Amino acid sequence: MSSGSQVKIEPLRRAGDARGFVFEPLDAQGLGAQRNVHVVLTEPQQVRGNHFHIRGTEVAAVVGPAVVRFREGSQLRTIDVPANEIWRFEFPPGVTHAFRNPGPDRQVIVSFNSLPHDPADPDTTRDVIL
Repeated sequence: MSSGSQVKIEPLRRAGDARGFVFEPLDAQGLGAQRNVHVVLTEPQQVRGNHFHIRGTEVAAVVGPAVVRFREGSQLRTIDVPANEIWRFEFPPGVTHAFRNPGPDRQVIVSFNSLPHDPADPDTTRDVIL
């Protein structure tokens, strides 16, 4: 679904019933490449991200509604993830990315990185785009 972009974008399948829904953010191969996982809960109208990774690749499964913006070179691209859909984004090193929660409820993002988190040697650089 990426159309020439470095960023890979893919809608994910979800299974649901009256109790809620479940989704798999990565398959076994994708999971094996990761060294860090974190779950992000974002309050309505708030923004997360606004950074890029120097060395690591970040994969984020975003539960909509969400506004996802990223920059590749000089191009800014904005993607609206519809409510109740889950889309996976893969951001290579150097690609600034940010997530905004436009909805009335908390937003869920399950995020992975190819590098372990090391507060003594952070892999992120702030770059505000959203």
